[in-house]
Amino acid sequence: MDNAAPITLSQQDALTLRYGADALPPAGPWNEHIALLLSHRSIRGYRPDALPPGTVETLVAAAQSAATSSNLQSWSVIAVTDPAVKAVMAKVAANQKHIEQCPVFLVWLADLSRNERLGNAEGTELVALPYLESFLVAALDAGLAAQNAVVAAESLGLATVYIGALRNDPQKVAEVLGLPPGVMGVFGLCIGYAAPEVANEVKPRLPQAAVLFHETYGTPDEAALRAGYDAKLGAFSQRNEISQDNWSSRVLRRLGRITALAGRDKLAGILQAMGFPLR
Repeated sequence: MDNAAPITLSQQDALTLRYGADALPPAGPWNEHIALLLSHRSIRGYRPDALPPGTVETLVAAAQSAATSSNLQSWSVIAVTDPAVKAVMAKVAANQKHIEQCPVFLVWLADLSRNERLGNAEGTELVALPYLESFLVAALDAGLAAQNAVVAAESLGLATVYIGALRNDPQKVAEVLGLPPGVMGVFGLCIGYAAPEVANEVKPRLPQAAVLFHETYGTPDEAALRAGYDAKLGAFSQRNEISQDNWSSRVLRRLGRITALAGRDKLAGILQAMGFPLR
């Protein structure tokens, strides 16, 4: 099946969709690449159509072209197409059915094992490997790589959504995917063709004045900016989801109770058991 055409927007339209007409940042340089980035949306429903041959390899080439700290390349990715394995991943991730629907589910890994194997082969103890910094480097590198893959996928007219809920049970993910010690699935990524019935409106973001500071941190207008954004996201939620919901209530609900972490409150101990000492 031919790829769907990626959405292209004018600068005015793209900024308006992302921020709202009353919070537009100053117009600056513009091209089709920036338009693609601003048109990103997370898609949670997929057609079963297979991806064209070579698509995953093209996306991984884009991923490997991302920046990597000290060229350590401390990440790997597993492409999952087996329905049974995708079903397990969906169960780990609170039964998110789009994991089972998408033709390819990519599991992005913080991977310190490859460098450890290199050290063992060369008879060199990698004394810096057990430290928190090394895990952060691996997780950040995986995130940078995955975002390159997302941009590449969307440029081909494909839909995507990240799945952070794999961290609900990283040991189960490791068991099913055969991960060695020192490797963790930090998140998943659905890739495929969007189902036509799925809402795909661009979700508004906080106004730039709430996140972009010059020289020093902060803005005296934070409360007003937040209130304005709450109204926009509430309207978006009412149009696209099951009920009206604003940003402030989402933050309070997500971070105001330990149960919302779905087991991730124990992540530090789990990581240590998986071969990340985090010194």
